[in-house]
Amino acid sequence: MSPSFCSARFSIALFLVISAVPIAYLICLERAAPSTHVFSYHSSGFFRECAKWDDVGRRFLVSFMDGGGIGEVVPSSGDVLQEVTVVKDIDLAGNASLGIAIDRDRNRLLVAVADLLGNRYSALAAYDISTWRRVFLAELSGHSKEKSFADDVAVDAHGNAYVTDAKGSKIWKVDVNGEIVSTIESPLFTSPGWYNNLVTLNGIVYHPDGFLIVIHTFSGLLYKIDLAADGDDNSNKVSVIEVTGGTLRFGDGLELLSPTKIVVAGSPSAKLVESSDGWRTAIVTGSFRTGMVHRIVSSATVKEGRVYLNHIVGLGSKKRHILVEAVF
Repeated sequence: MSPSFCSARFSIALFLVISAVPIAYLICLERAAPSTHVFSYHSSGFFRECAKWDDVGRRFLVSFMDGGGIGEVVPSSGDVLQEVTVVKDIDLAGNASLGIAIDRDRNRLLVAVADLLGNRYSALAAYDISTWRRVFLAELSGHSKEKSFADDVAVDAHGNAYVTDAKGSKIWKVDVNGEIVSTIESPLFTSPGWYNNLVTLNGIVYHPDGFLIVIHTFSGLLYKIDLAADGDDNSNKVSVIEVTGGTLRFGDGLELLSPTKIVVAGSPSAKLVESSDGWRTAIVTGSFRTGMVHRIVSSATVKEGRVYLNHIVGLGSKKRHILVEAVF
């Protein structure tokens, strides 16, 4: 038997052994069911970036990272639920639908849209949450040469939307009619070290006291942005929230539980963060691991007082996705 044949056979055997290790690990993770309540649903796609509970419609709304669109998942008595597509916008075909926010006062859903691979297009779309008619489409970056990535969105009491740019380290402000008002920029949005800026501003929430809380994913920095009461966006004040008790590195979506508590969704664990001084400082008071690290936690939502974590990756021939209850 020639040495070359033996070498080739050994290489193939080694490849099979190496491949079997992560496959076996994934199977082990999948069989280890989370200890808390789980909503499972079959989907038309493998990647779902964000999920939010619609308390009026009694459903979860989920964004399609692969190809764009919005689906609804209605809880029922069945073991596995079914996703139904409610938005498939032909004007945005090929782009990813990412962070979403429900604007209850105006009965609409805001959707951050981005070119997932090329980072050449960012937009904000708004849809009527009853009819799914598109209300507006605000192109944030157009088709400029500057790379951008509209990642998440929050809405204030006046209907203004704030969209994070995870590539360009800025926040777009879009008014209630879909017009771009301004951008919020700060030197604080750039963290020391190029590797800390591969993914920058990500999850964002609006606080009822009139400011934004935003997370910088790769550095774990948490920002407070005081919105100017007089409407002068140049006077918005950006500060870094001093966080103790743990790291928020690789934090993704945010969810406001109360004026003093937020959930930071991320991998390998979600964090509960609390503040008693108006978010000048904060402390990590709890963490929760779903055990499904291979599915990648990306966002959090609250259903009837219970926090559920969305996982990006669906698995199996029916693309089964999960929403896992987080208990801190």
